[in-house]
Amino acid sequence: MAQHPITPAALAARPLLFASGEQAYVAATILGTSQTPDGADPAWADEVVAGLEPGERALCALSFAAGAPGLAHRVVGAEHALQRPAHDGSVERAYQVTEFPTADEYARMVEAALAKIADGSLHKVVLGRCLDVVSDPPLVPAEIIDRLLTTRPGRYVFAVPLVPGSDDGAAPVDGPILVGASPELLVRREGLEISCTPLAGSVPRSSDPDEDARRAAGLQQSGKDLAEHAFVVEAIVHALKEVCVEIEYPATPELMSTDTVWHLATPIHARLADAADGPSALRLAQLLHPTPAVGGVPTAAANAVIADLEGDLRDWFAGCVGWVDGNGDGEFAITIRAAVMDGPRLRLFAGAGIVAGSDPASEVRETGAKLATMARVTGLP
Repeated sequence: MAQHPITPAALAARPLLFASGEQAYVAATILGTSQTPDGADPAWADEVVAGLEPGERALCALSFAAGAPGLAHRVVGAEHALQRPAHDGSVERAYQVTEFPTADEYARMVEAALAKIADGSLHKVVLGRCLDVVSDPPLVPAEIIDRLLTTRPGRYVFAVPLVPGSDDGAAPVDGPILVGASPELLVRREGLEISCTPLAGSVPRSSDPDEDARRAAGLQQSGKDLAEHAFVVEAIVHALKEVCVEIEYPATPELMSTDTVWHLATPIHARLADAADGPSALRLAQLLHPTPAVGGVPTAAANAVIADLEGDLRDWFAGCVGWVDGNGDGEFAITIRAAVMDGPRLRLFAGAGIVAGSDPASEVRETGAKLATMARVTGLP
């Protein structure tokens, strides 16, 4: 990896971090960046981890699609209590918002997926839609991250530049940056211990406490949502059996909430036989991603439907983001409740799982609630 020093001013403007709960790994210096055209390449993951010295980590992002890029910034920094960057919250902005596909177009996408499910070629597929927000004056990454850290719509707050430093050694202070606050843990590795908490099956929350409780209870009893969730758990457990000696998880999912959505969640715990010879957190992320929580079942058929109906909406969305150290330990979240910032443009993405029994209008509302999480962070009403 080439050396790309980053100045304190640049870091303040474009924080590079991955925050889990109340702790954050914040990069103080980018030592270099490694990119690969295939983020699922195990040789690349091994190379990234092998290149890390004590005290260094790689902050990584993987795209959604098979054979799509992977990016790893080799950094040094500190894990500490979060210190939010200062910003001027008094700036008034004008926004131009474009929704695509529209609600009606998305409903038709859901209907097309349901036809595939009905003919037996598909069991589940996650379909997404976007908002493009153009702001004047442009949004500031530090400001968005500050709001994410303040509101905490998801446990995992992240900010990762999607470009390496330039050829002259300058730090990546321009270009797109991936920001967000994901509620979903893909995988965590701490020595021998492996943890995953997939989310699948969800319903928008209500501001009325009684209605909110009714929706949560209904989600726990929804045959459609429980079936959707089971696909994800089964896929993760199947993948973990290839590398782990012990796997434990509850028979029924739990409820997990964000500010806008109730989710079904299943905490999965597993153990490696040997930490030194076992897969690193980055390699585990490659093995597990994409789960049916963002893709579908069967995988190939679902990916084909996603490519056909969504086109090139996803890019880095519905991938995964996190960190790994030289020991192989680390933590990766699913890249949902996320946005890509590039100059004045902010693109948001949200998806919903489509299974037999899904209702197009309900999926429109669900994706709308998820998009609202990040839309509010931009300052939109």
